[in-house]
Amino acid sequence: MDALTLLTTRRSSKNLTAPAPNTEQLEIMLQAATQVPDHGNMRPFRFTVIQSEAGMQRFRDLLRQTVIDCNFGNDSLQKAEKIGKMAPLVISVTFRPNCDVPKPKPEWEQQLSAGCAAYALQLAANAQGFDNVWITGLWTNSPLLREAFGCGDKDKIIGLIMVGTPTEEGCGAKNTDLAQFVTYW
Repeated sequence: MDALTLLTTRRSSKNLTAPAPNTEQLEIMLQAATQVPDHGNMRPFRFTVIQSEAGMQRFRDLLRQTVIDCNFGNDSLQKAEKIGKMAPLVISVTFRPNCDVPKPKPEWEQQLSAGCAAYALQLAANAQGFDNVWITGLWTNSPLLREAFGCGDKDKIIGLIMVGTPTEEGCGAKNTDLAQFVTYW
């Protein structure tokens, strides 16, 4: 797939199954994620790869326990179960501000870089024939997931990238009416 097709046709997909990317494909995705714009080379991102059966079970248990501990209710419990089984591979992207350098860049710039890393993971997965979806919501604020992913006080889980093989064809184009998004001077 050429770069322009990839950029103009990428869509989120929640209908994912095995197989997930293999070791080499995952390495390419993570390499792509570390090549994003990063003013000052701060590297303000960390990744937690969840792929083994034991890791996936731990992930599902943490989602479930988050709902219970936070009293989110039955609907959220069902959603946690769905998310826990959504994909054969989950990559948590964590923003970790880098303030340990002589001239640190503003945190907002560093957070944008971490967001770009998450998007680069998605694009690299798509380029290799996999679909994915970026999950946020109550899961990214879970104290249990934050602890499991080694988050410090200032760290933020910016997304869970769910990756797998699509079970159905994509939904086609979106956002084709540029007039509502673009102003020309």
